[in-house]
Amino acid sequence: MNPVAANFCSVCGGVLGPDTDGPAETDHTAQHDVVDHMTGPDPFILVVIRGNNAGSRFAIGAGVTHIGRHPDSDVFLDDVTVSRRHAEVRRTLDGYELADVGSLNGTYLDGERIDRAPLLVSAQVQVGKFKMVVVESDDGS
Repeated sequence: MNPVAANFCSVCGGVLGPDTDGPAETDHTAQHDVVDHMTGPDPFILVVIRGNNAGSRFAIGAGVTHIGRHPDSDVFLDDVTVSRRHAEVRRTLDGYELADVGSLNGTYLDGERIDRAPLLVSAQVQVGKFKMVVVESDDGS
């Protein structure tokens, strides 16, 4: 939710226009078509920056976060370029790790195809036609 005086959207980072129909929080964040999946003190979120649900946010939780086209995925990306079970983010003793789980089109981290790699803040993840960026949680955890 954006404060009334905000210049940028807290969900997608987009520039907020002039306030014409009330507070910015009702003008812009209503455009985000997927419910904010962030619950609890998860330290990172994946923000979709390219794809049909751009602006969507998905929490990276403790344990395993499933990414794919299967409706039960934690990060549900509905497009034929995404495998039903495409990739996973795993919490490890050293932090977080992104792993491809046998997808057809591959999983990319900062432009490089990976099987498994550490996942850090500001990294860009590409799954099919979707591009996501890793950001820190708003709650500062």
